[in-house]
Amino acid sequence: MKLPPFLRLSPAATPYVLLSPFLVLFAVFGVFPLLFSLWLAFQSWEPTSGLEAMRYVGAENFAFALQDEWFWKSLKNTAWLALVSGVPQHLVAIPLAVFIHNRFARLRDATIGAYFLPYITSTVAIAILFSSLFSTDYGVVNAVLRGLAGGEAIDWLGNPDHIKPAVALVVFWRYVGFNVVLYLAALQTIPKDLYEAATMDGASARQQFFHITLPSLRPMIFFGVTLSVIGGLQLFEEPFILTGGRGGSDQAGMTTAMYLYRMAFDFNDFGAASAMSWLLFALVVLLTWLTNRAFRPKGGAA
Repeated sequence: MKLPPFLRLSPAATPYVLLSPFLVLFAVFGVFPLLFSLWLAFQSWEPTSGLEAMRYVGAENFAFALQDEWFWKSLKNTAWLALVSGVPQHLVAIPLAVFIHNRFARLRDATIGAYFLPYITSTVAIAILFSSLFSTDYGVVNAVLRGLAGGEAIDWLGNPDHIKPAVALVVFWRYVGFNVVLYLAALQTIPKDLYEAATMDGASARQQFFHITLPSLRPMIFFGVTLSVIGGLQLFEEPFILTGGRGGSDQAGMTTAMYLYRMAFDFNDFGAASAMSWLLFALVVLLTWLTNRAFRPKGGAA
């Protein structure tokens, strides 16, 4: 059955028509919120008063954010969590991936699935589980520590000195498996001939790791570290649930993403929250650029 002439598409128009559902959804749920957030960053607005209540204030929201002590504290908390949970992920994931790649054959898929499982598990379920594990009176963590070293139970989620280490441990546990999968995929692309030639030349396993494996993994390390930088600076779910959405005692677990969320939905200051989100975006761009510079080959193009 032939289509009527008005329903027939020219070859030039067909790709755009087929892409139109995605483009419409992306414009509505991607581009519009982004532009609206940028517009809000220069407005003073309380959403309960309606759009008519918007008032242009210029850069006052950015000035407020840069002078806000809690905003700076949230940045420090975020940087601490990103560093303490992010760096060990790769220091553990790389040798663990090499070990699995070299030692596991039949059980490799099952092992990879076990390490990847925390990444695809619901964040809420993980946070609730670790809330029980970190319980002061009945938590397994305190029970193990008392059994090994004795002493009093640690208030992991109530003491400001222990909140960040507890959150960092949860983040590390959840994402280390994801990085293991990344590095395992990269290891499978390294030609075996390189290792065979190195073995014939008398290179030890340690020498092969530092002179063949690590240089070959450099692009994937750059990719993984970049994801860790971006994800670490946007950390929200784990500290939000573990601290009850308030950041814990003395706001020790308050990340920047949590703070701008509270600024918008608890304090009804969407202008300041939007300004903080764009400052966070600028920080993400800067650190991503620095990461690119750090991993760029010597003498390579920028």
